[in-house]
Amino acid sequence: MSDSTHEDRMLIDRAQQGDRSSLNALVRKYEGKAYQFAFRLTRNPEEASDIVAEAFVRVYNALPNFKGQSAFTTWLYRILTNCFLDAKKKEKNKTTTSFEAVVQTAEGEVERQFEDPGETPHEEAERDEREERMKAAIQQLPEYQRAMIVMYHVESLSYEEIAAALDLPIGTVKSRLNRARLSLRELLVKDEELFV
Repeated sequence: MSDSTHEDRMLIDRAQQGDRSSLNALVRKYEGKAYQFAFRLTRNPEEASDIVAEAFVRVYNALPNFKGQSAFTTWLYRILTNCFLDAKKKEKNKTTTSFEAVVQTAEGEVERQFEDPGETPHEEAERDEREERMKAAIQQLPEYQRAMIVMYHVESLSYEEIAAALDLPIGTVKSRLNRARLSLRELLVKDEELFV
């Protein structure tokens, strides 16, 4: 057992006994990693923060039932992935607002203005074109395929860790990851000269 795993186990045991500082230590230890993972899934800082906050609320609520059969990080990745998928489901069910909408104010009617959620020109200039195309293609993947690509290729999780995080057989993880790669390749075929 690694030092980090041993430390996690001690913090979890104490937190399960009601020690608030141990729970806070776990959150501090993994909030950065959790945010990076959530941001890679969403590409949106606010959404990523919301997912991480929701995930740690779920960790807090479920911690008394955590048996330690998997690593804490594996369990956390599963919770983060579920929070991401739940947020996407809610997003699909949201009603949309027309761009034509007019808002009534005390001064009269004002045309609704929307903030552009895209990157600034400065940020775009800093990014390499290949990286941009890859990120855009990953974002076009269905949520489960996106999670597979990010977990394996960005977070460097093993098949076993992904299987544990998503509660899937290893064979299913391998086949879904393969399908995700094929989908990604299809999305990038028009830019193949960048990836030669």
